[in-house]
Amino acid sequence: MIGLEDRQNIAQAVQVAHQAGARLRLACHTAGIDVRTLQRWKTCEGLQRGDQRPGSVRRTPAHALSEQERQSVLAVANEARFADMPPARIVPTLADEGTYLASESTFCRLLRAQGQNTHRGRSRTPQQRRPPSTHIATGPRQVWCWDMTYLPARIGGSWFYLYLILDLYSRKIVAWEVHGTDDSDHAAHVLKRAALAEGTAALGKAPVLHGDNGATLKATTVLAMLNWLGVKASYSRPRVSDDNAFVESLLRTAKYRPEFPAGGFADLTDARQWASRFVHWYNVEHRHSGIRYVSPAQRHAGEDIAILAARHALYQQARSTNPRRWSGDTRNWNPAGAVALNPERDSILHEAGIRVHKQGQVA
Repeated sequence: MIGLEDRQNIAQAVQVAHQAGARLRLACHTAGIDVRTLQRWKTCEGLQRGDQRPGSVRRTPAHALSEQERQSVLAVANEARFADMPPARIVPTLADEGTYLASESTFCRLLRAQGQNTHRGRSRTPQQRRPPSTHIATGPRQVWCWDMTYLPARIGGSWFYLYLILDLYSRKIVAWEVHGTDDSDHAAHVLKRAALAEGTAALGKAPVLHGDNGATLKATTVLAMLNWLGVKASYSRPRVSDDNAFVESLLRTAKYRPEFPAGGFADLTDARQWASRFVHWYNVEHRHSGIRYVSPAQRHAGEDIAILAARHALYQQARSTNPRRWSGDTRNWNPAGAVALNPERDSILHEAGIRVHKQGQVA
């Protein structure tokens, strides 16, 4: 946008050059404007009044939200139950309740106007991760990921140890335990509980279990249990901390939950009670962004297809009610497809003939 003073200087310079014999088009090109721009300045009082666009009054679109609708969106976004949820999770939650107020972008725009569009939570922005070897899950009980993490105690230097196994396809926590010591016997017992709970003995093919290179997860006791259960082991690359991204993302979610005690756990019972509540919330209540905002338990049981179909119908109804508010198709509520753990090369995915959620899309 060219200011009034600059316009007048450019017009005067072009006029001097043109009177000296230069072609008008070349003079305008040298000044960095088009001939039609100069003509518009002269005919529309652009050299006297300047550009009027910044001060122009734009008409409010007929399909814009009313003030009452805007206040309703802000009131819902500020409800206590949505205090730690971004619009990406608020909108699907309302859709499951049969309510449609506005799109995610509208929620973000209204919150931004009120200075409330900040990151909701204590975690940092997700980092891009490098992909190593590939495992692809097209259904539950095909690929598991597991890890052990430290839970702080109130006494400095003391820890409790959380072992858990995650189903890659559904993101459901299929087994977990909290202990006061780090021991391979605990890891083997968690693995056995997962196999019994998921009925791997009746499966035609036992799942793959991916973990890091920690001493506990590679101990002889654990290897013997894997062999006895017929589960194939998979490990991260040495000295690469981000090869088990799905479990790492889950553990980060756990430790940044509002209920996680900042001062540590009082005792082992306290840690186990917290873990029990977290696992129930994560499996049953949490709407996971990587699986179209359904809960891991719903996807694990195959209930996500009906839920997403109901959301799609609701969006179609909302679009038919106010068609001018929709510039394109409604939101994609198709069920999430297969999931790849650390896709090393795109060619591997093309050879498998499926479209998958890659590691960089973990949430």
